[in-house]
Amino acid sequence: MANGDLLLVDDDPDLLKLISLRLTSAGYRVRTAASGEAALATMAVTRPALVITDLRMPGMDGLQLFETIHRQHPTMPVIILTAHGTIPDAVSATQRGVFGFLTKPFDSQDLLQKVAAAVALSGDSPGTTADDEWRSGIITRSPVMEDLLRQARLVADSDASVLITGESGTGKELMAQAIHRASRRRARPFVAVNCGAIPGELLESELFGHARGAFTGAVQAHKGLFQAADGGTLLLDEIGDMPLPLQVKLLRVLQQGEVRPVGSTQAIPVNVRVISATHRDLDAQRAAGLFREDLYYRLNVVSLRLPPLAERREDISLLASDFLKRLAERYEKPVPSLAPDAMQLLVAAPWPGNVRQLLNLLEQAVALNTTSMIPASLVQSALREDAAALVPFEEARKTFERDYLVRLLKITGGNVTQAAQMAKRNRTEFYKLLQRHMLEPAMFKESKH
Repeated sequence: MANGDLLLVDDDPDLLKLISLRLTSAGYRVRTAASGEAALATMAVTRPALVITDLRMPGMDGLQLFETIHRQHPTMPVIILTAHGTIPDAVSATQRGVFGFLTKPFDSQDLLQKVAAAVALSGDSPGTTADDEWRSGIITRSPVMEDLLRQARLVADSDASVLITGESGTGKELMAQAIHRASRRRARPFVAVNCGAIPGELLESELFGHARGAFTGAVQAHKGLFQAADGGTLLLDEIGDMPLPLQVKLLRVLQQGEVRPVGSTQAIPVNVRVISATHRDLDAQRAAGLFREDLYYRLNVVSLRLPPLAERREDISLLASDFLKRLAERYEKPVPSLAPDAMQLLVAAPWPGNVRQLLNLLEQAVALNTTSMIPASLVQSALREDAAALVPFEEARKTFERDYLVRLLKITGGNVTQAAQMAKRNRTEFYKLLQRHMLEPAMFKESKH
């Protein structure tokens, strides 16, 4: 039974063939590359469980290859083979994070033991992926996403706090659910709360609970989400929107492992693994005094950045197929397919709204489509509507300002004093606004009707 995909890198074709045969006979799937550069090109297409590389090669040597791999895929194990090995070389390599170091000629059993240990660590052996149920909600063939999932799988075994960052619509809650399902807490509750969707004064009660009579309307005691998630995982989504006073109380809960419901004098112990998520730049918020530094370090023990859909375009066709099946079931229609030029449009689109935007667009297409194939025209129309709906805030604000000023100047026939009065702005400030949008009052002198 195959135990995982290995990438073998050596400039000696005979050695490549020999080691490849040994590993293949042990049940591994082996790809080969004759140089470090060729290895990186191969990895851009498919991500192996382990890289085994010669140290001395023309061009990029084994350590340079390792360092490049390590920057892009920090959890991927690398074994280095060399005929020129010395103890200092081995110590230096392992200190830098190389998984193993073998000197040629090496014993086949030593190699196979090291490979088995590395593959088990990477999560590609049968024992560690008995099923992929834990990540079932995440559809991908992107090497970037696969690397992220390996990191998630490794961190799931611990109780370390995880901070998931990424743009809106990239699937941060799905990643949090995957970590929970891969953890020892999987049989206990997974509870998610959007910190940005609940007013600050209610969020405290929602998280920590409240005693009966704690405030007007509190006719009975209420367990908070920390208690609801006891033994399991609590996702604090959009943690960057949490008000500062509540951040202090959250920090205390994390430090002490107990919550005090609003209006209560009694603390209640809780055992909860906290995962937080945000689309905001928390470093910038810390610098601006909007996010507590001590809380940041408490939450950000392990950081996982979800890439935007534009960085994982190879997943678009996979996601589209899955979404179309689900949507067809919901709308009780036969599963439609995408015309080839429609799929090309999807793959080339900018996707500012990421995976969520792709789902919304396909839902619109399924709802409006009357044939078994979704044409490019329908996708193009939906993309145009989405582009209009999802322009960046600054761009939307500028467009509104310009349209508003144009309307005022049209109404007043270019009379700045009158327009400024209608806008409740002084003339100097109003002139600055006109200059910002390069609008000349004279242009509107003939416009008044």
